[in-house]
Amino acid sequence: MPKYRSVSLITKLGNQTMSSRIEVIQPEGMLNGIRGNQLRCEVSNMLENGTDILLIDLKEVNFIDSSGLGFLVSAMQMARTANAKLFVCSVNDQVRMLFELTKIDRIVQSFADQDDFKRQVLTTM
Repeated sequence: MPKYRSVSLITKLGNQTMSSRIEVIQPEGMLNGIRGNQLRCEVSNMLENGTDILLIDLKEVNFIDSSGLGFLVSAMQMARTANAKLFVCSVNDQVRMLFELTKIDRIVQSFADQDDFKRQVLTTM
């Protein structure tokens, strides 16, 4: 089962206060058709419940098949439809090579780890 973490981020823009809801999903093992379908439902629920930013931490994922890639593309489309943002982090070398071969790296922004994500995304909000 993936681990989840929910964070609320409140930022000020001039006189306006904005709140962002951030969810972190940490799947483990293989990201295949079965896990991809489970995660697709969970991502859908998170977005329906107001998540603004979704980070998928792939540190514990050791293999992604074509169905797992399909999940990532589907999750990106769901996030865009919900006016949310989706990012990935902690991609191992094998998965990174797969992202490059399939051009997934052109549509999903990736970060070295959660700390890198926080530095580059959350500090700019």
